Amino acid sequence: MKFNLNAIVSILGLLLILNGGFMLLCLPVSLYYRDGQWHALLLAGILTMVIGVFSHLFTRQRTNGGLNKRDGYLVVTTGWLAMTFFGTLPYVISGEIPDFTDAFFETLSGFTTTGASVLNDIEGMSKGLLMWRSLTQWIGGMGIIVLTVAILPLLGIGGMQLFVAEAPGVTPDKLKPRITDTAKRLWLIYLGLTLSEAVLLKIGGMSYFDAINHALTTMATGGFSTKQASIAYFGSPFIQYVIIIFMFLAGTNFTLTYFGLHGQLKKVWANEEFRFYLGFTLGFACLITIVVYFVTGDSFESAFRNSLFQLVSIITTTGFVTADYTSWAPLLSVTFFMFMFIGASTGSTAGGVKIVRHIILLRNSVMELRRQLHPAAVLPVRLNKTAISSEITFNIMAFMIIYFMVFALGSVLFSSLGYDFNTTIGAVATCLGNIGPGFGKVGPVDNFAFISVPGKWILSILMLLGRLELFTVLILFTPYYWTKH
Repeated sequence: MKFNLNAIVSILGLLLILNGGFMLLCLPVSLYYRDGQWHALLLAGILTMVIGVFSHLFTRQRTNGGLNKRDGYLVVTTGWLAMTFFGTLPYVISGEIPDFTDAFFETLSGFTTTGASVLNDIEGMSKGLLMWRSLTQWIGGMGIIVLTVAILPLLGIGGMQLFVAEAPGVTPDKLKPRITDTAKRLWLIYLGLTLSEAVLLKIGGMSYFDAINHALTTMATGGFSTKQASIAYFGSPFIQYVIIIFMFLAGTNFTLTYFGLHGQLKKVWANEEFRFYLGFTLGFACLITIVVYFVTGDSFESAFRNSLFQLVSIITTTGFVTADYTSWAPLLSVTFFMFMFIGASTGSTAGGVKIVRHIILLRNSVMELRRQLHPAAVLPVRLNKTAISSEITFNIMAFMIIYFMVFALGSVLFSSLGYDFNTTIGAVATCLGNIGPGFGKVGPVDNFAFISVPGKWILSILMLLGRLELFTVLILFTPYYWTKH
């Protein structure tokens, strides 16, 4: 099968230019705090940009035609890997994460917004590198590919193939006819919400540095914190409620946020996924609060706040922590483990399965029961009062089957390295779902530093699969992808 390799390399070069540019944005932070690591950021940024400029300019004039769908899948997967590889440079050059496997794991955890960390002394990290660590999540949150789509017309290349590959399956509604306009509006909303949260966190008592970093990683549903104890470090109910609100917004379909900001609230409420998302969150928050209240002896407000925070943090795949949910009660441990397979809304920055898939799968299952009694009846599955095509239903069923097959295979491979059951299923579920904290030895008060090198590479693969929703990566390993039809 013939690929438009020049166009692919040109786009990868552009991604590296952007990547290097974001590294250089961290330079003022490093210089202001005099952390002694400005040279690492400068060298990494320049090296990344030079390679990006060379790749882009060398292939730009040779680009022949636009991208097809196969090119889109390839450029997205290789783009994430290239961004991650070069994203390790600040850590490695500075010596703050000298081991390449650890640096790759931390960087990929950032770009995939997983939030699983190998750092044992986050406060000891230089400020410039902490800012870069947060930026990797902010970039990956909306998707560096979507950002690039907004400027692809400068290359004479259409961006629809990249947008579809970035969000395969059930894709976000387009806000405007042109895909570039959609990408620009999504990023403006993303930036606006990030700045708004940073202001509120500063009002709540965080320093400017902490407020900006946590705003970046909240809106990305990433969960990287500047503190080893995560949000629990601050001990502020106001800060926790602010982060709860913005985690919830980050887990909402950004097209609905666009409608809401323009006063079209009826469109927001008419969306069944949003109603389910809101009802699910509030309903389970109340149930968990009752259990936590009686188990911990905390005040009702504290029990509600911690319950709501951890619930929203898990289902939006953010991964911030204010309490050790694994210590509350066995019932809640099982419940939170199940939440790792929920995910938030499609069209959001959250990872995971996504709520709309659960809705459609559940309704299709109910319809199958009815079809057993009325085999001749035409009983379509509906979402938002619209019949869902059988192709979408089959796609979702295939996704769910493959998702749990990958979870099972990942668990077998990871357990073969000698890890206990709770640690295995916790690590695999949290990395595949891009969540962050898991269970066992990778619980909310622990990290991934002790994981062996093979284990970190297994979990890295799972993080990439989860972020790109399986198909985008797995399709590259099928023989028919590489053959011409």
